[in-house]
Amino acid sequence: MASNKRDADTKADANRDPLSGEPGAHPVGVGLGTAAGGAAAGALGGAAAGPVGAAVGAVAGGVAGAFAGKEVAESIDPTAEDAYWRENYTRRPYYDRSSSYDDYGPAYRYGWESRTSHAGRTYDDVESDLERGWDKAKAHSRLSWEKAKQATRDAWDRIENATTGRHEARR
Repeated sequence: MASNKRDADTKADANRDPLSGEPGAHPVGVGLGTAAGGAAAGALGGAAAGPVGAAVGAVAGGVAGAFAGKEVAESIDPTAEDAYWRENYTRRPYYDRSSSYDDYGPAYRYGWESRTSHAGRTYDDVESDLERGWDKAKAHSRLSWEKAKQATRDAWDRIENATTGRHEARR
Protein backbone atom coordinates (compact mmCIF):
# COMPACT_ATOMS: atom_id res chain seq x y z
CA MET A 1 0.00 0.00 0.00
CA ALA A 2 2.77 2.46 0.90
CA SER A 3 4.50 1.61 -2.38
CA ASN A 4 1.36 2.51 -4.35
CA LYS A 5 1.13 5.89 -2.61
CA ARG A 6 4.83 6.53 -3.28
CA ASP A 7 4.34 5.58 -6.95
CA ALA A 8 1.34 7.90 -7.20
CA ASP A 9 3.31 10.72 -5.56
CA THR A 10 6.21 10.17 -7.97
CA LYS A 11 3.86 10.30 -10.96
CA ALA A 12 2.24 13.48 -9.62
CA ASP A 13 5.66 15.06 -9.02
CA ALA A 14 6.69 14.32 -12.63
CA ASN A 15 4.17 16.94 -13.76
CA ARG A 16 3.15 14.79 -16.74
CA ASP A 17 1.93 16.37 -19.97
CA PRO A 18 -1.77 15.52 -20.30
CA LEU A 19 -1.44 14.72 -24.01
CA SER A 20 1.89 12.97 -24.38
CA GLY A 21 2.37 11.66 -20.84
CA GLU A 22 5.92 13.03 -20.86
CA PRO A 23 7.24 14.47 -17.58
CA GLY A 24 7.77 18.20 -17.23
CA ALA A 25 4.47 19.67 -18.43
CA HIS A 26 4.03 23.37 -17.71
CA PRO A 27 0.47 24.26 -18.71
CA VAL A 28 0.65 27.74 -17.18
CA GLY A 29 3.81 28.62 -19.10
CA VAL A 30 2.39 27.15 -22.29
CA GLY A 31 -0.87 29.05 -21.83
CA LEU A 32 0.87 32.32 -21.10
CA GLY A 33 3.23 31.82 -24.03
CA THR A 34 0.30 30.98 -26.29
CA ALA A 35 -1.58 34.10 -25.28
CA ALA A 36 1.44 36.38 -25.59
CA GLY A 37 2.62 34.87 -28.87
CA GLY A 38 -0.90 34.84 -30.31
CA ALA A 39 -1.52 38.46 -29.38
CA ALA A 40 1.78 39.61 -30.83
CA ALA A 41 1.43 37.65 -34.06
CA GLY A 42 -2.22 38.67 -34.39
CA ALA A 43 -1.27 42.30 -34.12
CA LEU A 44 1.40 41.89 -36.77
CA GLY A 45 -0.91 39.90 -39.04
CA GLY A 46 -3.68 42.44 -38.60
CA ALA A 47 -1.39 45.23 -39.64
CA ALA A 48 -0.31 43.34 -42.74
CA ALA A 49 -3.44 41.50 -43.87
CA GLY A 50 -6.49 42.84 -42.06
CA PRO A 51 -8.85 40.86 -39.81
CA VAL A 52 -8.33 37.48 -41.53
CA GLY A 53 -4.57 37.93 -41.30
CA ALA A 54 -4.95 38.81 -37.64
CA ALA A 55 -6.85 35.58 -36.94
CA VAL A 56 -4.37 33.42 -38.85
CA GLY A 57 -1.47 35.26 -37.25
CA ALA A 58 -2.95 34.74 -33.78
CA VAL A 59 -3.16 30.98 -34.28
CA ALA A 60 0.36 30.70 -35.69
CA GLY A 61 1.72 33.02 -33.04
CA GLY A 62 -0.11 31.07 -30.37
CA VAL A 63 1.60 27.85 -31.37
CA ALA A 64 5.03 29.49 -31.42
CA GLY A 65 4.29 31.29 -28.15
CA ALA A 66 3.21 28.04 -26.50
CA PHE A 67 6.60 26.49 -27.22
CA ALA A 68 8.44 29.59 -25.99
CA GLY A 69 6.29 29.80 -22.85
CA LYS A 70 6.82 26.11 -22.08
CA GLU A 71 10.58 26.45 -22.51
CA VAL A 72 10.81 29.39 -20.10
CA ALA A 73 8.43 27.80 -17.58
CA GLU A 74 10.39 24.54 -17.63
CA SER A 75 13.55 26.39 -16.69
CA ILE A 76 11.97 27.73 -13.49
CA ASP A 77 11.48 25.64 -10.37
CA PRO A 78 9.11 27.61 -8.11
CA THR A 79 10.13 25.54 -5.07
CA ALA A 80 13.81 26.29 -5.67
CA GLU A 81 13.09 29.98 -6.29
CA ASP A 82 11.09 30.25 -3.07
CA ALA A 83 13.85 28.47 -1.12
CA TYR A 84 16.51 30.75 -2.62
CA TRP A 85 14.65 33.95 -1.75
CA ARG A 86 13.63 32.71 1.70
CA GLU A 87 17.32 32.09 2.44
CA ASN A 88 18.62 35.33 0.91
CA TYR A 89 16.01 38.07 1.25
CA THR A 90 17.51 39.51 4.45
CA ARG A 91 20.78 40.16 2.61
CA ARG A 92 19.23 42.27 -0.14
CA PRO A 93 19.93 46.04 -0.06
CA TYR A 94 16.21 46.91 0.06
CA TYR A 95 15.44 44.59 2.99
CA ASP A 96 13.59 46.30 5.83
CA ARG A 97 13.71 44.60 9.25
CA SER A 98 10.07 45.53 9.88
CA SER A 99 9.01 43.20 7.04
CA SER A 100 9.12 39.40 7.03
CA TYR A 101 9.40 36.85 4.25
CA ASP A 102 5.59 36.72 4.31
CA ASP A 103 5.77 40.28 2.97
CA TYR A 104 8.62 39.78 0.48
CA GLY A 105 7.70 36.28 -0.74
CA PRO A 106 4.71 37.38 -2.87
CA ALA A 107 6.87 40.07 -4.50
CA TYR A 108 9.53 37.52 -5.43
CA ARG A 109 6.90 35.11 -6.78
CA TYR A 110 5.34 37.97 -8.76
CA GLY A 111 8.76 38.72 -10.26
CA TRP A 112 9.61 35.22 -11.43
CA GLU A 113 6.08 34.49 -12.64
CA SER A 114 5.89 37.82 -14.45
CA ARG A 115 9.22 37.23 -16.17
CA THR A 116 7.79 33.95 -17.47
CA SER A 117 4.55 35.49 -18.68
CA HIS A 118 6.31 38.45 -20.32
CA ALA A 119 9.09 36.50 -22.05
CA GLY A 120 10.74 38.63 -24.68
CA ARG A 121 9.92 41.92 -22.94
CA THR A 122 12.04 43.88 -20.50
CA TYR A 123 11.12 44.66 -16.93
CA ASP A 124 11.06 48.36 -17.79
CA ASP A 125 8.54 47.62 -20.57
CA VAL A 126 6.10 45.97 -18.16
CA GLU A 127 6.73 47.71 -14.83
CA SER A 128 3.60 49.87 -15.07
CA ASP A 129 1.52 46.73 -15.77
CA LEU A 130 3.12 45.02 -12.79
CA GLU A 131 2.37 47.99 -10.58
CA ARG A 132 -1.31 47.85 -11.57
CA GLY A 133 -1.40 44.12 -10.82
CA TRP A 134 0.41 44.24 -7.47
CA ASP A 135 -2.72 44.64 -5.31
CA LYS A 136 -4.08 41.38 -6.71
CA ALA A 137 -0.75 39.52 -6.65
CA LYS A 138 0.39 40.55 -3.18
CA ALA A 139 -1.88 38.20 -1.23
CA HIS A 140 -1.25 39.08 2.44
CA SER A 141 1.93 41.06 1.88
CA ARG A 142 2.00 44.42 3.64
CA LEU A 143 4.41 45.91 1.10
CA SER A 144 3.33 48.84 -1.01
CA TRP A 145 4.35 48.65 -4.66
CA GLU A 146 7.14 51.14 -3.93
CA LYS A 147 8.72 48.60 -1.58
CA ALA A 148 7.69 45.44 -3.45
CA LYS A 149 8.99 46.52 -6.84
CA GLN A 150 12.62 46.09 -5.81
CA ALA A 151 12.02 42.48 -4.76
CA THR A 152 9.92 41.88 -7.86
CA ARG A 153 12.70 43.25 -10.05
CA ASP A 154 15.28 41.19 -8.18
CA ALA A 155 13.40 37.94 -8.88
CA TRP A 156 12.75 39.01 -12.50
CA ASP A 157 16.48 39.63 -13.00
CA ARG A 158 17.40 36.28 -11.45
CA ILE A 159 15.16 34.48 -13.95
CA GLU A 160 16.38 36.70 -16.79
CA ASN A 161 19.95 35.73 -15.99
CA ALA A 162 19.10 32.04 -15.59
CA THR A 163 17.23 31.82 -18.90
CA THR A 164 19.35 34.10 -21.07
CA GLY A 165 22.69 34.30 -19.28
CA ARG A 166 22.51 38.07 -19.06
CA HIS A 167 21.13 40.71 -16.75
CA GLU A 168 19.04 43.58 -18.02
CA ALA A 169 20.75 46.92 -17.92
CA ARG A 170 19.28 48.96 -15.09
CA ARG A 171 18.69 52.67 -15.24
